[in-house]
Amino acid sequence: MGWGTLSSSPFFITIEISRVLSEKPYEVPPYLLRKCKGKPPVRTAVAGADHPVAMESARQAVSLGLIEPVFVGDQSSVLALAASMGWDISGYRIVHAPGDAKAPAAAVALARGHEVAALMKGQVHTDALMAAVVNRASGLRTSRRLSHIFHMTVPGRERVLMITDGAVNIHPHTDAKLHITQNAVDLAHALGNTNPKVALLSGTESLIDAMPSSTDAAEVVRRANNGEVTGATIDGPFAFDNAISPAAARLKGVDSPVAGYADILVVPNIETGNGLFKMMAYFMSATAAGIVMGAQVPIMLTSRADPPEARVASAALAAIVANHT
Repeated sequence: MGWGTLSSSPFFITIEISRVLSEKPYEVPPYLLRKCKGKPPVRTAVAGADHPVAMESARQAVSLGLIEPVFVGDQSSVLALAASMGWDISGYRIVHAPGDAKAPAAAVALARGHEVAALMKGQVHTDALMAAVVNRASGLRTSRRLSHIFHMTVPGRERVLMITDGAVNIHPHTDAKLHITQNAVDLAHALGNTNPKVALLSGTESLIDAMPSSTDAAEVVRRANNGEVTGATIDGPFAFDNAISPAAARLKGVDSPVAGYADILVVPNIETGNGLFKMMAYFMSATAAGIVMGAQVPIMLTSRADPPEARVASAALAAIVANHT
């Protein structure tokens, strides 16, 4: 059967695509839950709590002892959703602030006032939440640039791979990548990895002027190793295979303590990170816990299409970071 026949048969293509996508169930990484055991739940503002997905995510995180929620959204909707779920939330605070125009700012104000120690994105647009977070007058800025980290785990495997930044910084410059790298290193430290291996990704392991990501990666590595990033072993540029596969690194003669064993992948732009995490999620059933670092509090940032396991894992990540700091 030729490709022309394939392209004219939507049913056949649907079947073939279903064989490519992973059918393994997602799972919350057990080690994250173990690390949270015995730690107090983190008081968390759920921005845009007035939606079934947000409420169910909060309920699961509460049931595992990860968060103590403060519901931010339309009060009547929050109460109605809780009642429909059979969840008694009478012991939790509700802040009436409906919609993208009010909920993000109200949630950020709670964090700025030290009334909560973490934020969870509910049914609000990411742009609206992050705009409130980075507001110079009323937000949660620090001296560090904010960045997003995907904490990727595959069912049945213990290895953790972090990808940054695939959600917030679109095309970061060199200075920004140093902050992005340090944020990911700080997360690794909170998780117990005291010396993570960091790979700066490009399309090649060689310096090629026509591929700016390679020369920029080399500059980030140079400055990081001169003290602008601490607590990690950092190298690059690496093509993806050389960063994660010892066999590929050996075959290509890439000699580095990071080659083949990277814990953290710093991608050159948001397209690379976004595509990489989604391929892992859909082809490997990888759980993509998402967290923003560099603000005054950790921020759980997941997509509306993410499974519940990713949301719970994100809550666990934020609880570990909040209790670590």
